[in-house]
Amino acid sequence: MNWEAILEAFPELSFGQQEQFRALDGLYREWNARINVISRQDMDQLYPHHVLHSLCIAAFLREERPQTWDAWLSGGRTVLDLGTGGGFPGIPLAILFPATRFTLCDSIGKKVRVATEVSTALGLENVETVNGRAESLGRDFDHVVSRAVTSLDRFYPWVKGRFRESILYLKGGDIAAESALLSSRCGVAPQRIHPWKISHWRPEPWFEEKYVVEIATLPPKETT
Repeated sequence: MNWEAILEAFPELSFGQQEQFRALDGLYREWNARINVISRQDMDQLYPHHVLHSLCIAAFLREERPQTWDAWLSGGRTVLDLGTGGGFPGIPLAILFPATRFTLCDSIGKKVRVATEVSTALGLENVETVNGRAESLGRDFDHVVSRAVTSLDRFYPWVKGRFRESILYLKGGDIAAESALLSSRCGVAPQRIHPWKISHWRPEPWFEEKYVVEIATLPPKETT
């Protein structure tokens, strides 16, 4: 699978966005040779395993939260990518949503360097990178995104009180058990936790048992 799978999934991409997604392969190969942020054997799977996986958050918004999708497209929203590593999911999302501001944060400096260099090379003016922890940022965000940094019940306290609308977390495994722990240990009402199975959108076997988990500040409104 190459970058054109992104265009098939999001046909509204401008020519400039297409070029940015196309450029990711060369940029990550170059930087991964210097600073290992993606396993060497996984580099050939950059687009399905890293880029398209990151964009599953966008697919969830488009299908389940169209008002939020529209808001990210129109701008004025802020998103924290905590534990971004080399820039996932933040960089693919920043390409797709150029009017939304993304802060990519990680405690490991060499990984932040990769995210910084890649976003700079792409000309992403809506991205800032921070070497630090969530508590060092000193501000709140509309949304928090992350990709399998740790279990839900460990991640939530790091960002509790720092997001106004939701956490959108890419996670695999036993989501029912993790959600139950999140409720019991962190006091998050089950109605605020919404797991969305990625295989509903992508049929490839690699996406089986992978989810976008939304943790909202309020339970989602029922639609009629």
